[in-house]
Amino acid sequence: MKRGFGSDNHSGISPEIMKAIALANVDHALAYGDDEWCARTETLFKEYFGPQSKVYFVFNGTGANVLCIDAMCRSHEAVVCAETAHINVDECGAPQRVVGCRLLTVDTPDGKLTSELVKTRLHGFGFEHHSQPRAISITQSTELGTLYTLEEIHALADLAHSYNMYLHMDGARLANAAVALGCTFKQMTTDQGVDCLSFGGTKNGLLMGESCVILNPALDVDMKYRRKQMTQLCSKMRFIAAQFEAYLTTGLWHSNAQHSNAMAQLLYREVAALGVKVMYPVQVNSVFVQLPSQVWHALQKEYFFYDWDEAHNVVRWMCSFDTTEDDIHAFVAALKRLL
Repeated sequence: MKRGFGSDNHSGISPEIMKAIALANVDHALAYGDDEWCARTETLFKEYFGPQSKVYFVFNGTGANVLCIDAMCRSHEAVVCAETAHINVDECGAPQRVVGCRLLTVDTPDGKLTSELVKTRLHGFGFEHHSQPRAISITQSTELGTLYTLEEIHALADLAHSYNMYLHMDGARLANAAVALGCTFKQMTTDQGVDCLSFGGTKNGLLMGESCVILNPALDVDMKYRRKQMTQLCSKMRFIAAQFEAYLTTGLWHSNAQHSNAMAQLLYREVAALGVKVMYPVQVNSVFVQLPSQVWHALQKEYFFYDWDEAHNVVRWMCSFDTTEDDIHAFVAALKRLL
């Protein structure tokens, strides 16, 4: 497959991660998380997110999101999220089927929820005919590549807690957000009142495996059983933990995210110079643009990428930790030729 801009899931695996997996692939180790790699990495997560935090490794991002939602909600309750949220658009109804709860979606101009937007869905409390709002879910960075500021996250946490609700953060691209904001993971989550977090690394150099991080100890109830019921308990969990250990101890999360963010900035500058309309602020590793349909259809014959909003001719380009400047220049040259 030609190197393109379809998804940061299309990239390979960081050499540091491959090495960590190989180093863990020696002798025998206890299964299901009772190994030295998991023990070390669980301690490492406490250093990154606070001593009260508890990590539960899972197979994928949908598993992390659903496990977090299951920790917060019962089947008669509901989660408020953006219309564009991954849990609403790209998880095939997993939260509704597995947890049984309802998603209360909100249309947003930039993928970000605000207190005012969320409040439009906060009604019907105590009314037995309505699903009861129990959680707010935000994505950092959002599906449109935009970022919540620390103050905005804090405001949403305060709003949730004032209604006896919880705040969940989908952090599939949390590293890109932390680099862009110049903050630590803890400053962006625990310190702002986030109750639980889906923390991913597959989009930033890991092979597979994500994590559900419980930041509010009140939610850490029977989580090992919940994870097992959701078929998210990995037998050879040391190979997930080993990846996260290398990811966090070597600073790989930062260097990979910094590079993919920088490549998106280069792509943004190059296409903006061609007069292409960029739809949203380029803050992390994605660029959304509007192109004539004949142009992006022709460009897709040379490079794979997704159309985001076909009705308005908006497409999405993603940069990865291994995207190079040569990749950018070749892609822009092809676009320029078609324009």
